[in-house]
Amino acid sequence: MKFPVYTGPLLVALAYCHPVVGANTTDTPPTLQLSTTSEFNFQFLIALTDATTGGADIAPVLGAAKDIKAGDMASFAHQFYKLANATKAQAEDPSNAFGPINVRDTWFSAAQYFRRADFYGHRNWSNPLINKLWEEQTAAFNKGLAALSSPGKRVQIPAKEGNFTIEAIWYSAPDSDDRKLPTLIIGNGFDAAQEDSYHQFVAPALARGWNCITYEGPGQPTVRRNQNIGFIPQWEKVVTPVVDWVFSEKADVVDANSLVLIGNSFGGYLAARAAAFEPRISATVLLGGVWDAYAAFSSQFPSEIIGLYEAGNHTAFDRLIHQLRDNGKLPVTAAWGVDQGLWSFYTHSPSDFLTLSKGFRLKEVVDKMSAPVFVGDAEFENFFQGQPQLVKDALGDKGTLHRFNGVAGYHCQTGAGQELMRTMFAWINKTLNQ
Repeated sequence: MKFPVYTGPLLVALAYCHPVVGANTTDTPPTLQLSTTSEFNFQFLIALTDATTGGADIAPVLGAAKDIKAGDMASFAHQFYKLANATKAQAEDPSNAFGPINVRDTWFSAAQYFRRADFYGHRNWSNPLINKLWEEQTAAFNKGLAALSSPGKRVQIPAKEGNFTIEAIWYSAPDSDDRKLPTLIIGNGFDAAQEDSYHQFVAPALARGWNCITYEGPGQPTVRRNQNIGFIPQWEKVVTPVVDWVFSEKADVVDANSLVLIGNSFGGYLAARAAAFEPRISATVLLGGVWDAYAAFSSQFPSEIIGLYEAGNHTAFDRLIHQLRDNGKLPVTAAWGVDQGLWSFYTHSPSDFLTLSKGFRLKEVVDKMSAPVFVGDAEFENFFQGQPQLVKDALGDKGTLHRFNGVAGYHCQTGAGQELMRTMFAWINKTLNQ
């Protein structure tokens, strides 16, 4: 059988940050493009966004971007690794370590650059850089955590169902010793780390007087590395132990009537699933809404290729996908999507990945969601395109759909954090009558 050669996006970005404007839409990108490779452009936007909370610096990011070859993932990793080590050296220079703000911002920036250097490196599971870069980013981030005015605290929470441990970080609001305060439980999705959540959610929430806890479960960066466990659809097995920990360890500083669960990107499914089984959640925020993971994944394949899988020709499907990847026939987003999908779902088989993704469907549990839900949609969303509306329709009056347009219309509103936070907290405050 002669297989077609496909060079378009097979798996468009799934999680924190991967819209490919123009792949499924004719819309013009809403911002200046920093690379002819749209995936790289978005990664640059992530790093630049974190500059607002001390997690990067603008000129160094643009300097790295200048030297990255378009479409070359190795070049991307090399330049950010170079920047990460240069920033680490600055952080270790005693003359720069005057005061907690110097320490915090420099180490948080180094951690961010190590995460970017790691981003495209998950194809070869035996590559020692997969763990080395993560050890570097974790160590750097921990030094930034310790320099916060109220230092963040890493905690490990054993799952009560399933043989895994949840990795989490607790952040106390500045005046949490005085009274019980509202609290965010924050989870990412397909690839982003809980360290990314500090810059996107935690820093703005702390400034508004909220406690926060971020977490990672199976398939997510640290748990996947340390425990060799891929994604599971039953995400209540992850979130419920986190809620238990919050009420057992932080009951004196947590307002039990103001506990909000956030799910970012693919976490829009994960958080929704967890909320269906966790009555202690006061409200849920989905950025954005994920109705059916398999529908999103499979729609990225042209019909002649996905047809092999759906006809049950899994061996031929796997052989074709691996052949395209091995021969360099996939563009950056597709190559990354294959690599990250197999790695995070803990399988070497693309067909197994698709089969596993069929377990991530909200239809089976959406009726169990009782608390109010904010569903974010984005004008330039092209992976879960249309799915936030399906989630809202299924929720009925329990759901509020908000569409972010223009420069705030990228996936997860990356680059428009102020608008995201204004909108999100306005809804939360109104919903919880704060």
